[in-house]
Amino acid sequence: MSPVFLRGEQLLLRYGKTAVVHGVSVTLAPGQVTALVGPNGSGKSTLLRALARLHRVDDGEVLLDQRAVSLLTAREFAREVTLFSQSRQAPHGLTVSEVVAFGRHPHRRRFAGPSAADRDAVDRAMGVTGVRDMAQRAVGELSGGEMQRVWLAACLAQETGVVLLDEPTNHLDLRYQIETLDLVRDLADDHGVAVGIVLHDLDHAARVADTLVLLHAGRVHAAGDPVEVLTAEHLSEVYGLRVEVEADPRSGRLRIDPVGRHPARNRKFASSKEGL
Repeated sequence: MSPVFLRGEQLLLRYGKTAVVHGVSVTLAPGQVTALVGPNGSGKSTLLRALARLHRVDDGEVLLDQRAVSLLTAREFAREVTLFSQSRQAPHGLTVSEVVAFGRHPHRRRFAGPSAADRDAVDRAMGVTGVRDMAQRAVGELSGGEMQRVWLAACLAQETGVVLLDEPTNHLDLRYQIETLDLVRDLADDHGVAVGIVLHDLDHAARVADTLVLLHAGRVHAAGDPVEVLTAEHLSEVYGLRVEVEADPRSGRLRIDPVGRHPARNRKFASSKEGL
């Protein structure tokens, strides 16, 4: 895969007559993970869908390298950009490997069967997402978390230079949440992929992202290095409650603690753990 930039420049996005994203610019760079974070209704997923050509751009422009994506055919765009979304329905009567093979459609010639390269890409994608052992299972038998990994494998089988992910850790247990975040880092670090990811979990965002874009009411509230964006001041302003942020003294990783109505109970629990 050759390095690919995906840019949104001064994007204005609407639902009907209501603007939900106001003049937002974002760049997804090769070998970098850019996380879009913010409260519900902040415009994260709408912005991601616009970058994927699935939401109309009312003003501004989306560029793939220097090409306006509106001028590309669907096949040309799909060879460069793939989107993992949560809204896909599990198809009936197909096996896991057949669903993962959907990701190869942009690379196939018309009426041609799968090539050796297609089969290799499908096998690799199933391997890294942990679904190879269920390749011949019917997708109708899978749990929500298992199906989530199958759709992620289909996206990876597409082998694009840009990968867009909308809440990829939803419905996954703890192990697969962390393995998915590790996979996202592998895409950027080992394969030079430009990754754009929407996350609600701020700890996950701090763990995986090179750059964070914190959105609020459809505008960029802060953007940059996670340490600069995920501050107590920024998060308290955007989420409307007190948020405490500190760096773990051992790992250096940010620890984000939203303070609810029962902070004393939380402190008592933390203190009891420290005494173990």
